[in-house]
Amino acid sequence: MNIIQTIILAAIEGITEFLPVSSTGHMILASSLMNIHDNAFVKSFEIAIQIGAIGAIIMLYYKRFLKGIKIYIKLGIAFIPTAMIGFLAYKTIKMHLFNPLIVSTALIVGGVILILVDKRVVNSKTQYMELEDISYKHAILIGLAQCVSMIPGVSRAAATIIGGVFNGLNKKQATEFSFLLAVPTMCAATGYDLIKTDAAFSSYEQTLLVIGFAVAFIFAYLAVKIFLKIVENYGFKYFGYYRILIGLVFIIYAVR
Repeated sequence: MNIIQTIILAAIEGITEFLPVSSTGHMILASSLMNIHDNAFVKSFEIAIQIGAIGAIIMLYYKRFLKGIKIYIKLGIAFIPTAMIGFLAYKTIKMHLFNPLIVSTALIVGGVILILVDKRVVNSKTQYMELEDISYKHAILIGLAQCVSMIPGVSRAAATIIGGVFNGLNKKQATEFSFLLAVPTMCAATGYDLIKTDAAFSSYEQTLLVIGFAVAFIFAYLAVKIFLKIVENYGFKYFGYYRILIGLVFIIYAVR
């Protein structure tokens, strides 16, 4: 990888990680287009940019995390299903589900669902409540919805937002809970990958890791702030249309 590729991939991770468009699908497509193959450094680079993206959420919502233990309990409950299924099925998912057909299908189907969810939100009379007040039932159901995002192309953000809306949360609440739930989920996944990584890198490669971390942090920080404004003003439908478009692009690229 060179510096330009580093910046491009880190920016894609930062922009797409917390949007309901599937960061995994975008990273697979971008890496393939730039002829970047999976190896020890690339795996470590993915960890570095994910940590950068997580850092952006912590920076944006640190006051929320300092408010008290209730939010940690709700996030912990929501995280349990993902932790259990992820522990049991991680290797199987990595081995069998990471292919272009599954990714593109998940992108398109998820796009259609987002468009339908947007109509549900428009017609909903749900009132906003504090995230700390989300019921245990809602927390566990959103956590179960997040499990679907283990299928590449589904998008963790899309799954949790859709799960939140179908459990009575309004669009802002569902979106912000999705952001916060990303912290334990991504920390666990990144930590697991980090434990398995024991490669040593050159000073140049270490520099690329630092650049990737910084770029992902900056773009994730900006993307989250902009995404919230878009959701409040326009809803989710345009992300649904985009998912369908990128899913079709993925299919065309895969069969060419």
